[in-house]
Amino acid sequence: MKSTIRAATILQIIPRLDTGGAEMATLEICQAMTRAGGRSFVFTEGGRLADEVERAGGIVVPFPAATKNPVRIVVNGFALARFMRERGVDVIHARSRAPAWSALIAARLTGLTFVTTYHGAYGNRGPFKNMYNSVMARGDLVIANSRYTAGLVQSRHGTPRERIRAIHRGVDLAMFNPATVSSARVDALRKQWGAAPTDRIVLHAARLTDWKGQRHVIDAAAILDKAGAAHDVLFVFAGDAQGREAYAASLRKRIRELDLEDKVRLAGHCADMAAAFAAAHVAVIASTEPEAFGRTSAEAQAMGCPVIVTEQGASPETLVAAERDGGDNATGWIVPVADGQALADAVKKAFNLKPAARAEMADRARRHIIENFSSDRMKRATLGVYDELLRSALARSFDDAAESRHG
Repeated sequence: MKSTIRAATILQIIPRLDTGGAEMATLEICQAMTRAGGRSFVFTEGGRLADEVERAGGIVVPFPAATKNPVRIVVNGFALARFMRERGVDVIHARSRAPAWSALIAARLTGLTFVTTYHGAYGNRGPFKNMYNSVMARGDLVIANSRYTAGLVQSRHGTPRERIRAIHRGVDLAMFNPATVSSARVDALRKQWGAAPTDRIVLHAARLTDWKGQRHVIDAAAILDKAGAAHDVLFVFAGDAQGREAYAASLRKRIRELDLEDKVRLAGHCADMAAAFAAAHVAVIASTEPEAFGRTSAEAQAMGCPVIVTEQGASPETLVAAERDGGDNATGWIVPVADGQALADAVKKAFNLKPAARAEMADRARRHIIENFSSDRMKRATLGVYDELLRSALARSFDDAAESRHG
């Protein structure tokens, strides 16, 4: 089919524009639409990324998108439909469940295209919750943020595979670039963490919550310490409790009981994750429940930091694993879930790499992310979904604009 000549107009709807994968993807698609010559509206209650969306060329429309009130959801649907007709919107793209119901109503009222992105492994207990979640599987095309998530959509909701597009989250390769992270930034973090100049850092970057697996990483630290293999090792937990003070207190108690206070740091929130990964010898993703994508793993590898991930969810999709894919091209290791001994063994493997082998793995890790998980790759693939439905040429325009910009 021939593509349409006119530029497409996309409306994304999301409760708030604060932190998180869905919020960052909303911003990135505004950037992509601007580069491709299209228009992008974002209906949201606001948030810290709202100004960035506007700077990216998106148009933020204040809207009660977070409501879960059934009557308000229906009212919102009619309001969206009216706006879509008046502004010539071609696609409404929902990124969260409650506003997706309003978006579905608007799409049915206008006969326009409805796209969803299934961003998480949403809790699915009971028929009501499954029905509530099912709106994210009702798009004309459904974007899943990993192959794991695509499988969930298909198995939970019976969505035909031909309507699902697995598009991995993208990493900002300009932000996560070893060449642009100064030694001063790295040194400042090491000082903040209380790391000695010779300490090798094992980094666990996640909020403090039980399913992120901090307890098992502490167990691994204890195993290494007991074996005399942790004299120059510092385990850093970069993440805050977000109100889970009892859990944070239990971790501190466990650290004291195991006499690991000089080996383990609960460092709190880290505002400079690129520098954190640059400082780390290895990054650990120890989640005991499935991750829908595995952003931490991808960002760490983009910084040339090898990773250890647990064997579940989408995290294993993000790396080339020694155990699964062979050692010559490996960028990290996969270990069983909730297994402190396996984590300790993998950390030892990372430490036992000779400097040249460690540098080669770092180079492979960054190349792997550039080739498979870049932000531009995600943007282009998402525009391609719009193109499938609209017979437009947004992805081609996106590439043409990039080529013009680079000469």
